[in-house]
Amino acid sequence: MTGADDRKVVEAQIGRPLRADSEVVSRCHLGLPVVVRVPPLLDDGTPFPTLYWLTCPLAATRIGRLEGTGGVRRMDSKAEADPDFAQALRDAHESYRAERAAAASDGPGPLPSGGVGGSAAGVKCLHAHYAHTRSGGDNPVGALVEAWIEPLDCEGACVTGDRLDPNWARRA
Repeated sequence: MTGADDRKVVEAQIGRPLRADSEVVSRCHLGLPVVVRVPPLLDDGTPFPTLYWLTCPLAATRIGRLEGTGGVRRMDSKAEADPDFAQALRDAHESYRAERAAAASDGPGPLPSGGVGGSAAGVKCLHAHYAHTRSGGDNPVGALVEAWIEPLDCEGACVTGDRLDPNWARRA
């Protein structure tokens, strides 16, 4: 993190303490974290398969709606029907896997494996694909999700001090 303030904001956004130091890699128009980069091994040595973690509550809510209406299934169907999309998805998994492997160091336990969100193939979680895209990754699923949920146009901050502001959703 760039500081204790970022850590407090992220913890408020996700509703729990962080399990490892993480770096903010994407911010919203209000300057708040949207995505953090998590190390491949958490502080206690636990492998963490997701390199990029979505923290923005507005993006998470919007993506949750997409997933709730069959968004993961639609993306898998698109990959089955469109060879170019399928290849781009395989490439995204491979680049993600390689980036995480390059960041990994030998630890006390097994290292994480898989591509986006720890998946070996296909689409496991739209949140993870979007976080990959939002962090600068070339991800066809994340790019579609980005087009569907952005702009992240909150009128006010989702976090005040070190707490999720209960009124932010009404301003979103």
